[in-house]
Amino acid sequence: MTETITPAREADVVAQAPQQLFIGGRWVDARGGRTLDVVDPSTGSTLCAVADASVDDGWDALHAADAAQADFAAMAPRERADILRRAFELMHERADDLALLMTLEMGKPLAESRGEVAYAAEFFRHFSEEAVRIDGGYQVAPKGGTRFLVTKQPVGVSLFVTPWNFPLAMGTRKLGPALAAGCASVLKPAGQTPLSMLALAEILREAGVPDGVVNILVTSDSSGVMEPLIRSGIARKLSFTGSTGVGRKLLEQCAEHVMRTSMELGGNAAFVVFDDADLDKAVEGAMLAKMRNSGEACTAANRIFVHRDVIEEFGRRLTERMAALRVGRGVDAGVDVGPMIDAGQRDKVAELVSDAVDSGARVLAGGETPGGEGYFYLPTVLTDVPGSARMRDEEIFGPVAPLTPFDTEEEAIAAVNSTEFGLVNYVYTEGLTRGLRVGEALESGMVGLNQGVVSNPAAPFGGVKESGLGREGGSEGIDEFLETKYLGIGMA
Repeated sequence: MTETITPAREADVVAQAPQQLFIGGRWVDARGGRTLDVVDPSTGSTLCAVADASVDDGWDALHAADAAQADFAAMAPRERADILRRAFELMHERADDLALLMTLEMGKPLAESRGEVAYAAEFFRHFSEEAVRIDGGYQVAPKGGTRFLVTKQPVGVSLFVTPWNFPLAMGTRKLGPALAAGCASVLKPAGQTPLSMLALAEILREAGVPDGVVNILVTSDSSGVMEPLIRSGIARKLSFTGSTGVGRKLLEQCAEHVMRTSMELGGNAAFVVFDDADLDKAVEGAMLAKMRNSGEACTAANRIFVHRDVIEEFGRRLTERMAALRVGRGVDAGVDVGPMIDAGQRDKVAELVSDAVDSGARVLAGGETPGGEGYFYLPTVLTDVPGSARMRDEEIFGPVAPLTPFDTEEEAIAAVNSTEFGLVNYVYTEGLTRGLRVGEALESGMVGLNQGVVSNPAAPFGGVKESGLGREGGSEGIDEFLETKYLGIGMA
């Protein structure tokens, strides 16, 4: 049964959401009383104003985390696991409100928001199970006489910076392993979409997270607030999801005190369709890889390479599917594609499409902004996109599927790898040997073989080259928050 979302329901869920900073286990206003507006991208109207943190608020949060660190690190793993499990259950209990809040501040259709809530909650369940499985080792030295005792300890206070496109899941993907490992943290969500993370902070408080262990800072001055915290020497870990350009600057700042870092940076994912692919499956996979979150994802298929023998048929089927998508407010029934996050992102998508067309690409569907309010762009299919088009090198971050033909396997591999990015790629072929061969040859941290979605809390998520450092999710995710300590024990 489809819920009818009334204006009163929208206003109620926003009014119930926390709109202050969460520091030291308390909800507080920004010290200077500043606020920033949260805008509904489907209308351009203001939803509410939330506290806008200053540098002083940042120091308060960092000191609160530092004060809580030792006791939290000493907490029994089972207690930390139980907190995460309670948070997982509370997220499911409040899934409808969390999904609506996300749709209002970010724009994605309610069905996708509900999917993200479930996905986000799963990180808490996954890492609740990892918390009690942190292991070590004991070994006799090869020459005898000494024993090696290997243990793992929390890395310490951690700083997190999360993006607007997955406002809940990007937070739980960082907080889950940090809490499981015993690390207190300060998290700064994107200013465009702070409400989801503030709502999560209240859930964590109710789940039993000790005061100061999780602190949430919303600010319009990200670099001004976060840089002093990074350079302080108090925090020992930074996990960032965002652009490669910002990631480079943060790595420079982290170098001052040799901080541990995890970086999930830009992507330029390729989607490769070979001539032996099942086209029905390939088109379905392309819709998932391209249109999840309206294309506003680092994992979105940015370059679609299709074997010349099947590109016409593949393009026809994909165009049919894309043209049938309904664009509108994410709260409305039957909507498939929501707005871009803001006017700047919509205009960038339009600019990239215009550049591709000027370079020789043909429009098979869409290719324009619809009239009316909000930051919308129509689902678009382009074919014969040349290598000179900007969208071959720049992330589109929008609902645009650019098709380019290829003739040989070697040509496809070379085209896919001709980028500084290496987050994820997708391959469709019915040949197992070819799939494995191509998958191994592609320069990316992840490969989807005959599937258009690779993200899973139980799998290691991350890229190579300029797409980042470290891994989130899987058993590898908790290792990012643990230091290995070796004790040499003399037995003589």
